[in-house]
Amino acid sequence: MAQNDWLNAVSTNRTLSRRQMMVSAGVGVAGLSIVGRVVRADNAAAKEKSAADDATSIHQEIDLKGSPQRVYEALLDSKQFSAFTGAPAEIHREAGGAFSCFGGVITGRNVELIPGRRIVQAWRSNGWTEGSYSIVKFELTQQGSETRLVMDHRGFPDGKREHLAAGWKEHYWEPLAKYLG
Repeated sequence: MAQNDWLNAVSTNRTLSRRQMMVSAGVGVAGLSIVGRVVRADNAAAKEKSAADDATSIHQEIDLKGSPQRVYEALLDSKQFSAFTGAPAEIHREAGGAFSCFGGVITGRNVELIPGRRIVQAWRSNGWTEGSYSIVKFELTQQGSETRLVMDHRGFPDGKREHLAAGWKEHYWEPLAKYLG
């Protein structure tokens, strides 16, 4: 007896034999078992994907003194960027514009620029395979008299996460916070 037959019998108040109930229960349990395996497989794939994403993504948040526009300017103005990092920078401030920071160690292009709110860049380090780029997104929001900067960096080469995460803090956030006062 299929599970639908069992449901029909229950809904029409028909009495089922013990054998019919056992077979129906077995079909139901087997169905749940299959569904359980599919869900577990989906969960395992999601965890595997999440672990892979964690290996090639960084999420950092920092509160900085000053307005979002002030932080935006510091990140996109060549002179200000050089002033807070202490390293040469050339930044073309339009979408599609190229940038070179830390004397050419970091290069890329501005993909999307929304003044005072968002910067999205195709970003690479000079030690990466030619043509390899990652995506860096800076989201800026007002938090009282400060700015909350949320940075997401995705798609960099495997094995670079720890080095990059430390580099963002050491070469960007700490000197930027000091520069903004």
